[in-house]
Amino acid sequence: MSLHTYAKPLLFITATVCFISASAQINTSKYEIGLKAGIFIYQGDLTPSDVGSYKTIRPQFGIFANRLLSQSFAIRINFDAGSVHGDDAKYNHPSWRRDRSFRFSSPVYELSAQLVLDILGRNYDRPIKSLSPYFFAGAGVSYISAKRDFSRMNTAVFTLESDAVAGLARDIATVTPRIIPVFPVGIGFRYALTKKISIIGESSYRFIPTDYLDGFSYSANPSKNDHYYSHSVGAVYSFGKKNSWDCPPVAILY
Repeated sequence: MSLHTYAKPLLFITATVCFISASAQINTSKYEIGLKAGIFIYQGDLTPSDVGSYKTIRPQFGIFANRLLSQSFAIRINFDAGSVHGDDAKYNHPSWRRDRSFRFSSPVYELSAQLVLDILGRNYDRPIKSLSPYFFAGAGVSYISAKRDFSRMNTAVFTLESDAVAGLARDIATVTPRIIPVFPVGIGFRYALTKKISIIGESSYRFIPTDYLDGFSYSANPSKNDHYYSHSVGAVYSFGKKNSWDCPPVAILY
């Protein structure tokens, strides 16, 4: 049999393989990087609101790297930096808060590892102009350094016999923590602008096992720990390459 006899089947197979390859030109890398910016919200003894102190928000910036594990799961290494702030005097009710007038500020430098679940399973095949919700949870550490201020306390209201003053003496004698465990959990949404670039918006709540994020405990509310959380927006870049089949133009021989 001549070579011409096999030409058509070989060319058909080549064309089919090239067509499949061209149709499957997706990002094959499993790595992504991202940047984000937003706000930190303090939740603790110096605010009466259950949702935290939106009157004392502070900026937050972050960088992260993703390693895709499957269509649905990824591991994220996340670093956030910013600060938290609280001030009794920002609140008129109850009135004793203005008389107490505790306030604090603290830097926050947080490093954590998180497991991210893409609910729609689009890690390897994310359609352009699509919206994908995701959940995440993890663990890490934060560096804090509370600078507390009790100089504005109204001593005509808070006398030496009051619990706040007695507790303050105990708080002052306590060394506040610097490195604390942190357990972030949150939800986000990802919108694909292109195959490589997406924008995100997310909220992340941090559980922390200390009541000294704000530097006050026994003089305020020692029965509940402090917390903080963030709202942020950002962008994600997906490293990747197209499938590298080098298919020449196919000419059908007769």
